[in-house]
Amino acid sequence: MTTDQLKNLKGRLSALRDYLKIDERLQKIEEQQQLSLDPNFWNDSKRAEVILKDLKLNKQWVDSFKTFSDKIDDLEVMHEFWREGEVEEEELDSQYAKTVDFIDDVEFKSTLNRDEDALGCILEINAGAGGTESCDWAEMLARMYRMWGERMNFKVSLLNEVIGEVAGIKSAQLEITGDYAYGYLKGENGVHRLVRISPFNSQGKRMTSFASVFVHPSVDDSVEIDINPADLEWDRFRASGAGGQHVNKTESAVRIRHIPSGVVVECQQERSQHLNREKAMQMLRSRLYQLELERQLEERDKVEATKMKNEWGSQIRSYVLDDRWVKDLRSGYKVTNPDKVLDGDLDGFIKAYLMMNKKENG
Repeated sequence: MTTDQLKNLKGRLSALRDYLKIDERLQKIEEQQQLSLDPNFWNDSKRAEVILKDLKLNKQWVDSFKTFSDKIDDLEVMHEFWREGEVEEEELDSQYAKTVDFIDDVEFKSTLNRDEDALGCILEINAGAGGTESCDWAEMLARMYRMWGERMNFKVSLLNEVIGEVAGIKSAQLEITGDYAYGYLKGENGVHRLVRISPFNSQGKRMTSFASVFVHPSVDDSVEIDINPADLEWDRFRASGAGGQHVNKTESAVRIRHIPSGVVVECQQERSQHLNREKAMQMLRSRLYQLELERQLEERDKVEATKMKNEWGSQIRSYVLDDRWVKDLRSGYKVTNPDKVLDGDLDGFIKAYLMMNKKENG
């Protein structure tokens, strides 16, 4: 490790302090801890939970920053010992490499610093034009995100699914519950393109299929969304797909239309119509929250993904199975093992996009 490398780490520490607004977070932590000591703090349990959740997040960021600061201090002391001949260069370089790995990880996680990033998410997949090919591709994507969620130890639930006529699915909605699920997956918004030798074509032709992915934050009690009951249209229907006699014979599935926005959501996850109504309302609140986020982004000219069409020229990522590669067309990140990607290994793509987005938007 050189003196310049140590200086560079100190510069990254200073930049991280500003980016994470550490001083503001320290002040918030003090205020929130004082609030939690109030004897009446738990009188409003929802408000208390929101405050404690925010307190936990602020502490996590501050603790990460302090750990990095301590590592640099330790590295500086070790550097002095090395100059005096009391530490081997190999030991110094090893400690430097560990410190760099740590800051790389903190800088990546610092891209998830918006309020909505900490939430879970609802992920919608829709098959594009192309019939059976696209329906099969949509099902492959649903499996990929389900496996990614399981690798992250998140809870993945199927909220709604429309089965394809021959194979695959026309659409699906997955709820992924876990800290920062939305923050990780928000860059998946857009059209995903598959190129492969078709298993549905007797002549073995190379086919191109499209499917769109939309990710919405799954709102919790920390987010207030006011919905006028008079603005809602309700519909009950029988759940489709496998599920046993109960699912097929009772109208347990629920559809809600929010008249002012035109948003329509469906849920057939539960056997109980009451539970499906509750879940559908959560889905609606999440969609309306996403619309508000997009409105704010439009004011800053940052909305692109929501304007994409399910066709050529609008895809964010290409999966080419016969040539053995997957490439993100925004970050340029590319791998040559599509099987691993389709088995849920998305971390490289997620990190590359978030770091690129951080650089572009400061």
